This record gives sequence, C-alpha cells and structure tokens, in this order.
Amino acid sequence: MAVLLEDIVKSVEELLKLISKKSQEQSYVDPNLDPVLLVPGIAGSILNSVNDKTGKKERIWVRILAADHEFREKLWSKFDPATGRAMTLDPDTHIEVPEDRYGLYAIDTLDPDMVIGGDCVYYFHDMIVEMLKWGYQEGTTLFGFGYDFRQSNRFQGTLERLAAKLESVYTASGGRKINIITHSMGGLLIKCFMSLYVDIFEKYVKNWIAIAAPFRGAPGYIGSALLNGTSFVQGWEQNFFISKWSMQQLLLECPSIYELMACLDFKWEHVPLLQIWRQKCDGDGNSTVNLESFPPVEAASVFTEALSINKAKYINVDGDGTVPMESAKADGLRAEARIGVHGDHRGIICDRHVFRILKHWLKADHDPFYNPINDYVILPSALDMEFHKIKGLQVTSLKEEWEIIGDNQNLKEESGERKPLVGSVCVSRMGVDESLQEEACATIIVQNQQGGKKHVELNAVSISTDA
Repeated sequence: MAVLLEDIVKSVEELLKLISKKSQEQSYVDPNLDPVLLVPGIAGSILNSVNDKTGKKERIWVRILAADHEFREKLWSKFDPATGRAMTLDPDTHIEVPEDRYGLYAIDTLDPDMVIGGDCVYYFHDMIVEMLKWGYQEGTTLFGFGYDFRQSNRFQGTLERLAAKLESVYTASGGRKINIITHSMGGLLIKCFMSLYVDIFEKYVKNWIAIAAPFRGAPGYIGSALLNGTSFVQGWEQNFFISKWSMQQLLLECPSIYELMACLDFKWEHVPLLQIWRQKCDGDGNSTVNLESFPPVEAASVFTEALSINKAKYINVDGDGTVPMESAKADGLRAEARIGVHGDHRGIICDRHVFRILKHWLKADHDPFYNPINDYVILPSALDMEFHKIKGLQVTSLKEEWEIIGDNQNLKEESGERKPLVGSVCVSRMGVDESLQEEACATIIVQNQQGGKKHVELNAVSISTDA
C-alpha cells in the first residue's frame, strides 16, 4: 500500500510540474545593487550522499518519500573527538552540499521534487523570489552558502569553503563588497568566521544582517530536540518524513547542536531551566515524584541521566519559540539597529515586514522616508500654513496631509465603506501671572484607502498673545 501511495504521489508531482512549468526569465535587473549572500541555519541546507566508489549522488536531506530509511543509512554519523568532525557511519560515502544556482539551490526549497505541500520544505524560497523582484540576479548579485550543518560552526572545512565563497562572490559581482543575511545558526557560523578570519571578513563584507541568531544559545528548543527529537515538517507530510527518534539520533552526534545550548557565562534575565521528574523513596518504601529544576550551569551534569530516561523538558523563554529574545539581542557587537518582528522561527524569513526592512537596509527601495525602526512609511503630501494678527493676538492655522503606507497591501480589503477615525487635542501654556499666553487645538482624521494606505489629515489652530 505504501509503495502504491508513493508511486501515485510521484506521478501527480510530475504531472503538476508539467502543468505549472513557468519561464525562469527575469524581467528586471538592477545593476546598482551590492551582492547578497544568504546563509541558512541548522537543517537549512540540502545534503547529498556521494558514493566514493561509484560517484553516485543521492539527496538525503531533505526528502519526503523514503526519507527515514535513507536518512538513517546515509546521514547518521559519529563524532570523532580527535578531529572534531561528525563522521558518516557508512565508510564508502561522504556528504556534499550542491553548488547549483550559485549556492541558492541548496537553501531554496529543501525538497525540490516536492510539488504537493512544497511550502513545508521552503527555506529561503520566499526571500529569494522577493529579492529577484527587487532586481537582484542569481550569480551576479544574489548567492547562497549551504553547509554540512552537522559539523561544528568552527569546523575548518566549512570556514575555508566560506572564505572561498566570499572571494568568488566578490569577483563575480565586479569587486563589490557583500551584504550577508543569516538565519538562526548561520549567525553563529558568521560570527565564528568573523572572529577567526578578520582580514578576509573586512576585505569582502560590507554589512551583516542576522535574523533570529542564537548568540547565547537556544536552550529550550535544543534541550527538547536532544531529549525528544524534533519534527522538521508539520501536517500530513510527517507521515512520509523522518521520525523524531531518527532526528534525535542524528543530533546527539552533531557538535553544532551542543553549540546552541545555553551560554553558561551569560547573565540571563530569565534563566532557562532544565526540569526533570525524579522518583524518591523513603525508608518505609513510599515513593514520591518531584519536579527538579536546573539552571544552565548545573544542567550539563544531569543531561546524561535525562537522556537515559527521557523524562526531562526544557523551559523556553519568549522569543520566536526557538531562540530566546535575550539570546538574539546579545551579539556583543556595535549593531546599527536591532529590530523586533513578531513571528515564529522559520516563518520569520518569509515575513513581509522582514522583507520590507531588508529592502531598506540593502538600499533596494530608494525610499528616503521609510523608517525600519517603526516599519512604516510616511510620505508628506501637502502643507498649508497661514498667519494672522487680530487685536493683539497671533493666530496660526495649519493644515497638513500624509499618506501612510504599511506593509499590508496583500491583505484583503474590507467590504463596504469604513468611517474615518477622528480625534482632537487641545494644549495651553499659562504665563507666570496665570494669564493665557498660548493655546492650540488640533483635529486629526485618519481615512483608510485602497492598497493598505491610510490618508491622514491634520487641521490645527493656535492663538498666542502678541508680545
């Protein structure tokens, strides 16, 4: 039955590919953009298994159909403390990251053969599509860097590949310095590289934008993944995907996963706690079960026991459900800005607000009025001001209009007309002898318009004593 279902799904996918095949030609290219390199987090790169004897390549991460068997057979590894490397159990194969599409293939859609429900395995897909609309071009101004996420972020092989990638991007873009955008653990990889390869980083990199980087760890998520495994996809696709147990066995031997645990030296405002249920017996044979809590500095010593009985859970604090907010902000660098955007860990790199902010920071919008701190645009459209003197009083009237353009153009317009919002405010300033010196009143009208715009009109009058 499973084989028949697999054949049916494959047939439907092939049919949909033929029906939905679209031209890959790009209609707009902006030659003035600086190059961008996208770097994913853990589990965010396609990994191929290569047979050293035959040269045959097979995608083992991510694949939906027959995933669990191939995953255990080809990707499970064992950490070698002598080399600091996670070694594949099969001695006749090695893991390779595909370089197609200038590195973008490996970080775009993690199972390119999947058509039905393909968005469940999207990684940088939506961001790549969006950036192509802005005028970026694959191989000239847009590149990707996938890597073997099992390895340590300080693994020499990965850092050397990254150094070569930066040089190649710099050359391909005509000698322009690079904007790096990272997600999650990719931020740790870049920070390690920046620390160990200072000269190369300064030579090739212009800006670095880190999205949801666990600079001080992601203890809740990582603790749960080590103890209980984790599901990379949700919904019906889980029936064809890797089991949580198989994923747990992989993570136990990955040095990178331990580099995501809570930083012991960080002064947490909300301390992440490892909680374990423990059974205790008194002298009479009566047993009680208590929930004991351990902060990061004590948690390491009890992890071995927790893994053996699988009766522990990690308390996660705020953030995006994976990276605590404290950790994401604790980069230790003189950042130009730190912006908070509501979203979950993987969903945030598909978020329209994030796209808008990136577009501004990458100077792809050419909009001098956009404020990424507040994430909206104010466009002044009209200003009228008049001055009058009446019997010793100075009267000033002001009328000003704006259009506020948010990032919700894709939202469905509300049916029917909506009444405008009207508000008013009055302020006054008294003299020392309590005589009136100045008074001002204003009325503000906010009217919703099509395309997510709001029209704002301000009418104000001030009266002051004519000194």
